[in-house]
Amino acid sequence: MNAVEIHDHARKLYGSHGPKALAEAAEMVRRYAQTGDKKLADDWRRIESALRELRGPGLS
Repeated sequence: MNAVEIHDHARKLYGSHGPKALAEAAEMVRRYAQTGDKKLADDWRRIESALRELRGPGLS
C-alpha cells in the first residue's frame, strides 16, 4: 500500500472502530506475522502507526 492508502485505511478504521482501532490494527499485525505474510504485516504496522498519528500526542 502506498502512503495515501495507508492513511485512508487508518481513517476509515478509526471511523468504524473508534478508540478500539489501534487494538484491531495490532491484532492484524499479529495475525499476518504469525501466518508469515510479511508484506501484509508491514502494511498493518504502517496503519497502526498512522492511527497513532491520528490520535495525536498525549494518548497511548
